[in-house]
Amino acid sequence: MTFNLATILRESARTHADKPAVLVEGARLTYAELDALSDRFAAGLLARGVAPGDAVALQLPNVPQFVIAYFGILKAGAVAVPMNVLLKAGEVGYILRDSGARLLITWAGVAEEAAKGAADAGLTDIVVLTTPGIPQPGFGRPFESLLASLAGPAPLHQTDPGDTAVIIYTSGTTGRPKGAELTHFQLFMNADTPGRLFDVRDSDIVLVVLPLFHVFALSSILNLCVRFAATMSLVPRFDPDAALAAIQRDRVTIFEGVPTMYIALLNHPTLGDYDVSSLRVGISGGAPIPSEVIDEFEERFGIVILEGYGLSETASTTTFNVSEADRRVYSVGRPIWGVEVQVWDAEGRVLPAGREHVGELVVRGVNVMRRYHGDPAATAEAFTDGWFHTGDLGYVDEDGYFFVVGRTKDLIIRGGYNVYPREVEDVLYGHPAVAQAAVVGVPDARLGQEVKAYVALRPGRHATEAELIEHVKERIASYKYPRSVEFRDALPINAAGKIVKREL
Repeated sequence: MTFNLATILRESARTHADKPAVLVEGARLTYAELDALSDRFAAGLLARGVAPGDAVALQLPNVPQFVIAYFGILKAGAVAVPMNVLLKAGEVGYILRDSGARLLITWAGVAEEAAKGAADAGLTDIVVLTTPGIPQPGFGRPFESLLASLAGPAPLHQTDPGDTAVIIYTSGTTGRPKGAELTHFQLFMNADTPGRLFDVRDSDIVLVVLPLFHVFALSSILNLCVRFAATMSLVPRFDPDAALAAIQRDRVTIFEGVPTMYIALLNHPTLGDYDVSSLRVGISGGAPIPSEVIDEFEERFGIVILEGYGLSETASTTTFNVSEADRRVYSVGRPIWGVEVQVWDAEGRVLPAGREHVGELVVRGVNVMRRYHGDPAATAEAFTDGWFHTGDLGYVDEDGYFFVVGRTKDLIIRGGYNVYPREVEDVLYGHPAVAQAAVVGVPDARLGQEVKAYVALRPGRHATEAELIEHVKERIASYKYPRSVEFRDALPINAAGKIVKREL
């Protein structure tokens, strides 16, 4: 049996040839055009000597060329290595070396850092995409040079379903990033199954503000939309004005984002100036979304927010709340088809249901990565009898709905008591002045760790440290409330919109 993930594009182009696949301000790309351009890109890769199984690094923002190159890489039988456009030279060099990339496709806006990293990795084949206002640098070949004319049949290399299609690098919060190898079959299943659960239709227009180089957008938006012939409205980078303008202009029906994006939209001062009535559902993932944000967003926007959970190593979606009728509000839902999730204690014993039984979430199923690229030791450490250790803490209720309370590394142990930052953060988000909140443990000579909160306030709102501490103290056990609050204009976030606690 052979199967290439790019088949989803070929099929959607066959059945929806003239339907827009991609919308970007001032331009559109139909499914037939996308299929043809990615065919030419695949032919260009093959003509450059890229062979099936070779890794090709793809470092582009949310532009149509990302989609063209991604499917071109797959059609050539090569392995796509999506890379963050914000990476510095050392980080670029590390990923290029670790993945063994044969070619780097980068953006002119970050080409200088990318070139330094490529040189450090000994990679000389660089392709550079220019966009308006950013000239071609003095090195590399232009992106258009890979759009070769087809001299024969359109390429679609027949890979094995278990072959690696994509290597997604983790964020590296606990050391060097690791490359999670995701197969053609896993990525297909994680487009097909969630798409059916999300009830994605070919009439849907999905806003793409999450970076396509992140597993959430790559798997749960790009692959999913192409699988079901939906339309993607691309926004190069998240900005509340740009997102709201795209929703209004393109009549977007589905918004997928991380909690910080929902918070930014809620707090936007001119939200009322935009027509967002086309939206029918919001999907949240990437980090736990505060309950207060769900409640306020659903009331203000008149749509339901369905929360899910996943990781780079699980090809994105692992659990999901499938509909307004069949959901447990504030949970991340139940496992999708073909996936099992359990809660284990430190000794590897399965914990019973109930919020008092918090443990590590472990996963096995069709969505779990093949391995960490070139790192058998890390792969072995991540698995126990086929179960993948997520590093996330949570519990399951009596009906099988899972709740995430934090990361094992973020757990605060204060005087022998466990404090889960998510619980404290949820209470802080309940204060009307709080826009962003992050809770961390800081060293304490007497208790081992003490609870500290970092907070950014909503525009035009005011709150004191004492007021916020008292707000939390009144609502949770006395050992959990923060003893100090530090105010920031904004909390640091990464390219995917997650708050980066290690920078705090």
